[in-house]
Amino acid sequence: MTYENEITNDQLPDRLSTNPQSPYYNAEILSRDIGVRFKGVEKNNVEEYCVSEGWVRVTAGAARDRRGNPLTIKLSGTVEPYFRAGG
Repeated sequence: MTYENEITNDQLPDRLSTNPQSPYYNAEILSRDIGVRFKGVEKNNVEEYCVSEGWVRVTAGAARDRRGNPLTIKLSGTVEPYFRAGG
């Protein structure tokens, strides 16, 4: 089963990733300007989020794994994704 939700213009999926190899990647949604508030604070380094499970994956500085992908840290808390104005 692929991860394809029918999404209205003003609704974001429960889970979304910026990694094209992830089953939660959606280029159409990512082409719009998306913001993520985590625990009430705007985050600009979110690689993936899940609203229902309450976590985000953020990049860990400039560190890279052996394949050249950014290292990420999974943080738990309240996740609020939204479309930015003009997005």
